[in-house]
Amino acid sequence: MTEPQRVLITGGASGIGYAMAIAFLEAGARVHVADLPGTEERVPEGCGFAGVDVSDPTEVDSLFRAVLSPTDSKGLGGLDVLCANVGVAGPTGPIEDLDAADWDQTMAVNVRSAFLCCRRAVPALRKAGGGSILLTSSTAGISGFPMRTPYAASKFAIVGLGNTLAMECGEFGIRTNVLCPGSVDGERMQRVIEAEAEATGISAVDLRNAYAKQVSMRTFVEGRDIAAMAVFLSSPEARYVNGQTISVDGGLETLRTIWRT
Repeated sequence: MTEPQRVLITGGASGIGYAMAIAFLEAGARVHVADLPGTEERVPEGCGFAGVDVSDPTEVDSLFRAVLSPTDSKGLGGLDVLCANVGVAGPTGPIEDLDAADWDQTMAVNVRSAFLCCRRAVPALRKAGGGSILLTSSTAGISGFPMRTPYAASKFAIVGLGNTLAMECGEFGIRTNVLCPGSVDGERMQRVIEAEAEATGISAVDLRNAYAKQVSMRTFVEGRDIAAMAVFLSSPEARYVNGQTISVDGGLETLRTIWRT
């Protein structure tokens, strides 16, 4: 009988991470979620939980000690899959109006956290004989994103991290792939649209319609679409899928909204 996968998901209390947690649970995995303290009530039932700031190396070290411990009842006793998913939208505006502190925070949450978690996950995955690392980037990490410089730069960095880890760790049976969601329907995307509306003076309704029209299928995607790809990429059926940057976006054509065309 095949043992259930042991999966750690950062940012699993909401959005894409929440959908990933549900999808892996439904696939029979044991799932542990790391998110900010106070979010445990939002985590899917059946998941372990750690309230941590994954941009802090000390807290990440504590997280992995607990997750990997065979004696910690809340841990997994090892690791087969890391979903380094946590992220923030960062500020909206032209680069000359952005604050350096906002840049630093965006990079810390979106990039530093992925580095810190991968640094601890790789030895655990080698010990397990291999496994899967999934990094959540964005279509902004492929195309760029006007008025969202820190976010786009951070997501390009995630693509570079994933490609490099695939080369560095592939010989150990560790596959690293990067997921690039498009416009994902939900509270976070609505906040992005509202911030853009405030910065540009265009209505949120018009901007939402513009985002949909940027996509060949004229639609937003859902968290469950990203989650389904994550489960597949971590499965034996994807055993030779490594070093790939995979978009789940309905066919994004541009990230220029109507006020920039």
